[in-house]
Amino acid sequence: MLGRRSLARVERQQLCDAALAVGPDAPTLCGDWDVRDLLAHLLVRERSPLGAAGIQVAPLSPLTDRAMDRATSREFPALVEAVRKARTPLALPLVDDVVNTLEFFVHHEDIRRAQPGWAPRALSRAEESALWTAIKVGGRGLVRPAAVPVTIRRADGGATAVLRGGADPVVLTGLPSEIVLFLFGRRQTRGLSLTGPDTVIAALRAADLGL
Repeated sequence: MLGRRSLARVERQQLCDAALAVGPDAPTLCGDWDVRDLLAHLLVRERSPLGAAGIQVAPLSPLTDRAMDRATSREFPALVEAVRKARTPLALPLVDDVVNTLEFFVHHEDIRRAQPGWAPRALSRAEESALWTAIKVGGRGLVRPAAVPVTIRRADGGATAVLRGGADPVVLTGLPSEIVLFLFGRRQTRGLSLTGPDTVIAALRAADLGL
């Protein structure tokens, strides 16, 4: 239940709990990164402005590499605690909702769904709605590499949102949580359906989605 806490805050805490439960060397869905690397990424993103810039700007990537090296050299419990405390401008309430809701949900699932025997969580209606609100905006950039029209539809109510306009779109239907993961390039999803022209569906499936 969210109560007065934002989903971003809930997911941050649960991600940290999951990291401690599986340990620093456990795999994630983020390529070759293990859990330690993923936590280091989150810390650099929030606490190292120059290091964070290198995540998006290739010429600055050496700064990111150095910041990641410093973060991964920490004792693992201290690294997790640094991410958990969230004493950065990105964790301010209004900024947190906009910037961190999708980030921490996706990376929490990157830990969970890389482990044997994973199963989808049963999120509350309020949690699914928070993800829906976030992906209606964030998803527009995520589908750009596909260069095809995309509409998303909630399986738990039928609400729709156009992420990229155009005739004969692919319609991606599912729970908001699963739609989010698909649009971030994760293929460990459940209960999604894609309808529309075969060529458009194929282009979306083949695209390098995510950030």
